[in-house]
Amino acid sequence: MDRRTLLQSGVAAAALAAVPTIGRAQGAPAFAPKPGAWRTFEIRTEVELPPTKGAARVWVPTANFRADDWTRPEGSSFDGNAAQAKLVEGGAGLVQAEWREGAEAPKLAVVSRVATRDRSVDLAATGAPALSSADREAYLAATELIPTDGVVRKTALSIVGGAATDREKVRAIYEWVVANTFRDAKVRGCGLGDVASMLESGNLGGKCADLNALFVGLVRAVGVPARDIYGIRVAPSRFGYKSLGANSETITKAQHCRAEVWLDGPGWVPADPADVRKVALEEPPANLKLDDPKVDAARAALLGAWETNWIAFNDAHDVALPGSSGPKLGFLMYPQAETAAGRLDCLDADGFRYRITAKEITA
Repeated sequence: MDRRTLLQSGVAAAALAAVPTIGRAQGAPAFAPKPGAWRTFEIRTEVELPPTKGAARVWVPTANFRADDWTRPEGSSFDGNAAQAKLVEGGAGLVQAEWREGAEAPKLAVVSRVATRDRSVDLAATGAPALSSADREAYLAATELIPTDGVVRKTALSIVGGAATDREKVRAIYEWVVANTFRDAKVRGCGLGDVASMLESGNLGGKCADLNALFVGLVRAVGVPARDIYGIRVAPSRFGYKSLGANSETITKAQHCRAEVWLDGPGWVPADPADVRKVALEEPPANLKLDDPKVDAARAALLGAWETNWIAFNDAHDVALPGSSGPKLGFLMYPQAETAAGRLDCLDADGFRYRITAKEITA
């Protein structure tokens, strides 16, 4: 696709259209996730590093994010031949393992189990407890890749224009991100999430870690708490969207991040403008227009609802891996490793040698 330039607009976006009932897979319900039965998934990550002459370290993210209305981690365990290994549960939950110099075949297996269910939040609802001062400060703060001043704030202010309420601001920014970004299939992994660079260059293409980080940064820049949540898809979409599910047990490349915004009244509200653009690019027959019924249905639903055939790892930014000699990570969503040669490429699962699988626990 062509590079998109910034659109300067001070007019809040129109209200979302009603969810259409056409254009979905035959026999599938309308795309309208809502709370229902809980489902339990088990995610298994197997790492086998290439032979190394020096010491080696591995960090594997676990399902550590808890929100009792939709995701409940049920614990993580690990096994392998590491000299030292431990479960780190604070912040970005992970398993950390280390092998001494000369280890011939470093191996680690990490299993996380989590219960989850679909979400649907009424943006006009009232009654949620107030966000704590500490959380409000944390979810308004800038990160290394998501500043809230300069071009980010300037763009955010131009988008919200005269919007008077946080709900109006969030809706305007959501609609702007959907309308003015695009999913770029050439981007490796889930992207970098370098918000200022996207806005300064005018290149608003990327993947979920780019587009949802842009949404979070713009929302924070106008004083509304927001956060990215990093995780992985674990099952097909029950609404018939091939682009919005994991369509096999092997989910090694199914990582996906989502976003939430805090609104006084309903509390944390799910959002995923990046998945709207994913539907537009990838949903068969592909390269759909924004007014296509499939895209419109996703656009209407994904501010206020999620289908949780996806599990959450963490909402951490600027992650310093414990014991690492390498730089901080913008976020932790992929296994990480370091050897004497340096940090391995986490997006090269075959060269790194890791495999992630998921299964639903029904008994």
